[in-house]
Amino acid sequence: MTERYDCHYCKESLFGKKYVLREENPYCVKCYESLYSNTCEECKKPIGCNTRDLSYKDRHWHEDCFKCFQCKRSLVDKPFSTKDEQLLCTECYSNEYSSKCHDCKKTIMPGSRKMEHKGNSWHETCFTCQRCQQPIGTKSFIPKDNHNFCVLCYEKQFAMQCVHCKKPITTGGVTYREQPWHKDCFLCTSCKQQLSGQRFTSRDDFAYCLNCFCNLYAKKCASCTTPISGLGGSKYISFEERQWHNDCFNCKKCSVSLVGRGFLTERDDILCPECGKDI
Repeated sequence: MTERYDCHYCKESLFGKKYVLREENPYCVKCYESLYSNTCEECKKPIGCNTRDLSYKDRHWHEDCFKCFQCKRSLVDKPFSTKDEQLLCTECYSNEYSSKCHDCKKTIMPGSRKMEHKGNSWHETCFTCQRCQQPIGTKSFIPKDNHNFCVLCYEKQFAMQCVHCKKPITTGGVTYREQPWHKDCFLCTSCKQQLSGQRFTSRDDFAYCLNCFCNLYAKKCASCTTPISGLGGSKYISFEERQWHNDCFNCKKCSVSLVGRGFLTERDDILCPECGKDI
């Protein structure tokens, strides 16, 4: 006697009939479709065993229902995108939602490389230097007046020339006597230290840091012998071709300050009237 081979659900015999195996259990087509078939997202009907079940992110379609939401062309075996859970062919999606090239105004197709800057997008081949027309790609560039320039072209066309080295100044320049300098070129004439960001002065049109200027040109205090810069409003006393810092202009004997007071001299010394009584 032949062993029975029945539907796991309705128990009807499957001899001579189509059936589907699920977890090693046989089902007749009717039971399988009622129990396990997915519902088509488009037509809301079950997707039977005799048609392809196309799925995307846990959603299912009949093969004939898998179409672009806008143009209704089949998306079977074609690239597609989604927007608000609607299927769209690449062309419809691009026309509706993709960025437009800032230069040629055409759609930048999904998957193609695009360049972006300050909210605008370009095809890679359209993102070019305004001057030389060469693609900028991932190289450095400088925007000016709604145009983009590669660094070399920008320097040739717009950058100021350093008065010292005659090369373009692209960033961090210094202006001195209405002339442009690189920070690295604007140095103390004597010690060659960079002057940008610190106080300096000049003599005969040459710039000096304060230390060098004082050491080279400032008068020396008759008391402490250190330079008197006279810069920044600092005060000093001058008498008979000698100079003193305000703080150094004191009586030689009692050290009282003589600023704004009368004083006497004894050879190279200065004395207050009280100490000078016995001279």
